[in-house]
Amino acid sequence: MRKFDTKVQHLKYKVLREVARLAWKDELLEHLMDVPKIIVPGNKPTMRCCVYKERAILGERVKLAMGGDRDNPNTIEVIEIACDECPVGGYEVTNACRGCLAHRCEDVCKRGAITFDDNHVAHIDKSKCVECGACAKVCPYTAIVSRKRPCQNACKVKAISMNSQMAAKIDNSKCIQCGACVYQCPFGAIMDKSYIVDAINTLKGSEGENGKKNYKVYAVVAPSISSQFTYAKLGQVITGLKELGFYTVIEAALGADMVALAEARELSEKGFLTNSCCPAFVQYIRSSFPNLAEHISHNLSPMATLAKYIKDKEPSAKVIFIGPCTAKKAEAQLETVKPYVDTVLTFEELQALFDSRDIDISTLEEDVLDNASYFGRIFARSGGLTDATVQAMKEQNIDFEIKPVICDGIEACRVALLKKSKNVLDGNFIEGMACVGGCIGGAGCLTHGEKNKAEVDKYGREAMEKTIADAVSVLK
Repeated sequence: MRKFDTKVQHLKYKVLREVARLAWKDELLEHLMDVPKIIVPGNKPTMRCCVYKERAILGERVKLAMGGDRDNPNTIEVIEIACDECPVGGYEVTNACRGCLAHRCEDVCKRGAITFDDNHVAHIDKSKCVECGACAKVCPYTAIVSRKRPCQNACKVKAISMNSQMAAKIDNSKCIQCGACVYQCPFGAIMDKSYIVDAINTLKGSEGENGKKNYKVYAVVAPSISSQFTYAKLGQVITGLKELGFYTVIEAALGADMVALAEARELSEKGFLTNSCCPAFVQYIRSSFPNLAEHISHNLSPMATLAKYIKDKEPSAKVIFIGPCTAKKAEAQLETVKPYVDTVLTFEELQALFDSRDIDISTLEEDVLDNASYFGRIFARSGGLTDATVQAMKEQNIDFEIKPVICDGIEACRVALLKKSKNVLDGNFIEGMACVGGCIGGAGCLTHGEKNKAEVDKYGREAMEKTIADAVSVLK
């Protein structure tokens, strides 16, 4: 068993691994119904009340591992049958209420939602309560608590509600597909669709006769890979990718170098800009602050920029992006990106791919990955994009005073965008990252830890190219 943060992640991984094993052997459709029995053998349940429900849920996980509902444009889907264990009460008064005489909770409630029984114990009228939380804040006994579901707590854009069966329901018009709910759901009832079968078919299709390739498959890996696969060395991960059938591996950080140069020029010309590298942040602007959409950088993301470069040079090539981001799967479906990126995988899915082929990367020789500069590599963490943009201005002799507003997480993004919409923002460049910490906090990571930022900076310092110009010079 590899190191995952939670058992839910490990369960998801096992489904992906078994689906991938069958896909490699062209036996997926023939043995599809066997996957739940492989994961839960025998007649005893391991996680649920009965083995039959457990296998039924696993069946839904298998569908998502094969791409999910193709008619649903959202990358994130709910497994309704798995979503039945969380309390749905909003704010509730617990037995810690002492029936005090102060009644601060009553005084602070502007809706008159709080009443008292004969023992002075508080009660909340749900028909009047608007879930503001003011009563909980003033209770001296902390006797009023929020029973909001973990997925709702995780979703900072309020895209999750409950349907008539009390299962989670996602509002696609609000959802930014960041995957925060996926990572936080303790029952794994919300998951991101996987395109692991598409990736396998792409790799298998590249194999021609007599060892010749029908086409080359490029792996474009996000710089946050430096903080993943901690049981092996990065060079061994690169070797493992080539053993899977990839022609070569290129850093998305090289695309970040390209974007930094272009974005620095765009910012100096326009005077104000928001970044375009985080698809969840871009979607948040378009859905919640459409009046600010004109300020989004016109540059493609590093992923798409590099993929476009590859396909401009070699039109027959296939590009598979591998990173920590569920929103990248949605970005790859955009008309502006679809021609360049064929498939998107997360680090979770890459681990499943390795194990589906019984590749133990910790035993492999080390290969080299060195395509980008320090500044391209630090795009992976919050603040890195700003550092790269400042450097790009220096290298291009652009006389412009950048006043960045670095937003670490979607809540910080909301504050900055709200200030800008009211013309009170003290800054001319918003660096928005939907995930706390930046890409290293993405839902598709194997692990989420404090050491990730340090690992990214260390990885950046190991780059042979010390300037952005040096990194992109190889493209000319």
